[in-house]
This record gives sequence, structure tokens and C-alpha cells, in this order.
Amino acid sequence: MSINVSSVPIFANDAKPPSNITRPSAKFHPSIWKDYFLSYVHNYEDNDDNIKEIQLLKEEVRKMIVSPIDNNFIFKLKFIDSIQRLGVSYHFESEIDGALHQIYNLSTKENIIITYDYDLYHLALLFRLFRQQGYPISPTVFNKFKDVEGNFSESLVSDVEGMLCFYEASHIRVRGEDILEEALAFTSTHLESIATQLSPSLQAQINHSLKQALHKNVPRLEAKRYISIYEQDPSHNKILLTFAKLDFNKLQKLHQKEFGNICKWWNEMDVPGKLPFVRDRIIENCFWNLGVYFEPQFSQARKIMTKVSATLSIIDDTYDAYGTIDELELLTEAIERWDISCLDDLPEYMKFSYKLLLNVFEEIEQETKKEGITYCVNYSIKELKKVIQAYMTEAKWLNNNYIPTTEELMDDIVSNEFEKDRGHVSSFLECYMSEYGESREVAIHECQKRITNAWKDVNEECLRPTTVPMPFLMRILNLNRCE
Repeated sequence: MSINVSSVPIFANDAKPPSNITRPSAKFHPSIWKDYFLSYVHNYEDNDDNIKEIQLLKEEVRKMIVSPIDNNFIFKLKFIDSIQRLGVSYHFESEIDGALHQIYNLSTKENIIITYDYDLYHLALLFRLFRQQGYPISPTVFNKFKDVEGNFSESLVSDVEGMLCFYEASHIRVRGEDILEEALAFTSTHLESIATQLSPSLQAQINHSLKQALHKNVPRLEAKRYISIYEQDPSHNKILLTFAKLDFNKLQKLHQKEFGNICKWWNEMDVPGKLPFVRDRIIENCFWNLGVYFEPQFSQARKIMTKVSATLSIIDDTYDAYGTIDELELLTEAIERWDISCLDDLPEYMKFSYKLLLNVFEEIEQETKKEGITYCVNYSIKELKKVIQAYMTEAKWLNNNYIPTTEELMDDIVSNEFEKDRGHVSSFLECYMSEYGESREVAIHECQKRITNAWKDVNEECLRPTTVPMPFLMRILNLNRCE
């Protein structure tokens, strides 16, 4: 049975924490969103004409995907690429997989591309689409673009479209693929140098890609950006473009309604008022989970995961920005026991977040019971307890002024200065500098190197044959994209 947390009095006059306790202060800035999305709660309605038009356009696009493939399959490749970048490929997953499999059989032998008469753009596109689909295609085909000294030919620089496509393909590399490392360095250097000489639209595309490669971009953000780019392309398919626009707008309305409902839930609990020391970042949580899976069939999953991540954010801030070490020990033990009776052992301000945590997972259990998969809840709780133990470990490090080794702590670069200011446990940079006696610049380089290698590992795990289903791997890939 769920517990009403919205009525729990926090920081009542007779329940305030002792004033002589020194607590860390994070000084999080207030939410910039306020109640913006509340107006969308009752705003999502699709009229019959709109639904009918979308279905008709969808069928036309589907027919084009499954149309016969001849030996000149470049048109089909570009069409599939546009479908994926416009954010509507989720409608045609089996059709796209079938089409690419046919092209794979026509153009490769033992995972080596045997179609050697294509230029840089078309080979890079072929390689990227195969890799995105999980085919362990070899990059050796790009050796044809090297000169006698083993360097990429400078003549390639004039093919701006090909260079950009080659750059994007290089981001789906795995460990040991030196030729793609060379490709990334070659294309990055030349694209950056020639960008200012190009048209404003092409320059904008290049600058965006250099900052955020396609493979590492959040799908919804890419779709929003690419719709306007595709519309400016004289060769665009009008049926596909219209379908993509209507589908984007339809999903946007659904997502806005979801955000509104989550905001309503958050406001009803009055988290900012009851726990003023935590981040008011409910909309950021919504966007984060939207980045993991945007498709309409995952609406319930987004709601659940947003509530989980928002609740974890509250608990994280309790460990980082407010609780004393003794109080945190009590909270850690309570979460480990996972029992409502533990409330009696907690300080007043912790009771709210503890009840909320139990309630959210009870809601998950009720939802999964409808699908007969309640077993996943126990696994989730087990993993959550590991996260809490990690929070507690970091709290102890900070309390003891302990600087962990780099293997004990992996953190990010961006938050380093903020965390140092608020008395957070040492970041990866500080740990590396302390452990190896290196400068901040060297530490940043090492951190970036590890991030790059982690991406290579993710890419390799997404290549066939996979040990887990590809749809699940795509969620992990999207998690990386959202970080």
C-alpha cells in the first residue's frame, strides 16, 4: 500500500535538525522551467483527419523502403539514412533491417565491402549504415583513398560532403581500428579549416558535427535539427518530409503532455518547498529519459524512469549536499532493509524521500504486475542499493578528506569546478593529479582518452552477434548520448 508523502510535514518547528550541525551547501540555482509544462496536461488530442493522413503517408514511405533493390542501391541507402535522421525509423524497423540486409549481401563478402567503384561519400555512408545496424563491417575499404605514403589523399578535401560523411563514419569505430583514428584526425582538421569558406548552411552543419557527431547525438535533437536541413535539400522526398513533420509534431504533443503530468506529480509533493536543499530539476529528468526512449509505445516507461531518476536525484543531493555522516548511515541502512518500519529511525527531513522511494517502486511493481514481469522490480531494487552504497562511500571519502585513486572514482570534467566549490568528493581530475603528480591538462587528456575508449567498447558491444537484444543495447547507447 502506498503512503501519502505530500502531506508529510518537513522541518516542522519541533522537528528541525539541530542548528549547531555544519552542513554542506550546494547552492543549486532554481528551476528555469517553473510551471511551463502544466498547461499541456489536457492539451494532447489527435483529430481523425490528422491520424488518417499520417497513416497514409506512413504506408507510402513503407512501400518505398521495401521496393525492389537493384545493383545501384545508393538511392535506397540515402533514403534510409534520411528516414533515420528524421526520427521516423521506429515505424519501419523490420523493413529497414530487411533492406539493409539485402544491400549487405549484394555489397560485401566476409564483412568486407567489395563495391570499390564508389566515391568517398557513398562508401562512408554504406559503412556507417552497416555499422549502425550492427554489421561488423571492415574499414579496410578506405585504404583506397590513401596515397603511396600511406596518408589520406589531399584531393579528398574538395569533396566536402564526402569528408563530412567520412567524419561521421569514423565515430563508430572500435578498438584497434587505426585507419578510422586516422580518418577522424584527417577529416576533423580539414573540415575545421575549410568551414568558413563554405555556404552558411553547410558551415553550420560542419560546425555542429564537429561539436556533436551524429552517432553521439540524442535522436530527438537530431530529428529536430535535420528536418530543416532536409527541407532545404532540393532532392528531398516530399512524402517523407511531410510524414516526418507530422510525426514529430504528434510526438512532441505527447511528450509535452507527459512532462505536464510529471510536473503535476512533482508539484503536488512540493519537493522544493519541503526539501529546499535538493535540485529542482524535474524537467531535466524528463528530457534525460526522453533521450533514452522517445517512441510513443514507451510512454509508461518514461513516466516510471523519470520518477525513479527524480527520486534518486533527491537522495543523491541528501548525500552530497545536506546529510551528516551519521544521518546518512541511517538512511543507507534503511534503504538496505527496504521496510517502512525504518521510518522511525530516520531524521524528520529524510522520511519524505524514503517514503517517496518506496512508493515509486511500489508503483513500478503494480505496473509490471499487469504485464507479468514483476521479477524485474527486485533486480532494480538490488541495483539501486548498489548505487546507494556508492553514495555512502563518497560521503565517507569527503568526511575523511580522502582522495581516492582514479580506479576508485570516475567522474566528469564539466562538473569539476562546481563540485570543488561545494565541498564535493574529489573528481577524476583531482584524483588523477594527486595519484600521478600530473597537471590538470594531462588529467583532462587522460579523462578524454578513457571516454573515447569507453565509446569504442559500446560500439563493439552493438556489433552482431550480440549477447543481448539490440533494442536493449540501443537504450544503453542512448544513455551514453544523454550524458
